[in-house]
Amino acid sequence: MTVENVSRRHFLRGQFLTSLQSEKVKIQGFQGIRPPWSVDEQRFIQDCDRCGDCIAVCETQILIKGEGGFPEVQFRHGECTFCHKCVDVCQQPVFRPLSERAWTHKVAINKQCLTSKAVECRSCEDSCEMRAIYFKRQLGGISQPLLALENCNGCGACLRSCPVSAITLSLGQQHQVEK
Repeated sequence: MTVENVSRRHFLRGQFLTSLQSEKVKIQGFQGIRPPWSVDEQRFIQDCDRCGDCIAVCETQILIKGEGGFPEVQFRHGECTFCHKCVDVCQQPVFRPLSERAWTHKVAINKQCLTSKAVECRSCEDSCEMRAIYFKRQLGGISQPLLALENCNGCGACLRSCPVSAITLSLGQQHQVEK
């Protein structure tokens, strides 16, 4: 067994977010994100056989075996490149056509953002290829992030890059998923 050198900050932050997510699940039900192009949650649970093929072929390794053995996305492992290998390998009817939008969730930035504490940070903008997050220059002050939600594809790149976990993805009107 190998031991990884994990900083205290990352260890504590990871443990805290994991336990926080567990509490949300207990209170509100499943809070994770299914693979891109997944059907609705009820049909997904009913038809997925939990074989793990989609997890094995995920090129960025963001798919993990989640609660109940069902695949779910963990953006702290990376971002989705929309390669659709998970869709291609699956033998079950748990995915929508590739011609449809992969996800409908959108990014949101909360009060924990460093810019709201007068700290210059643009890690989310740097990681967002779609330019859904951008900063407008502000003379004599710290620029605040602005959102162009029509550009957001839900890839999750910004979630991993945020040093204070200030970014969430909203899944329709139902619930939010934190980094």
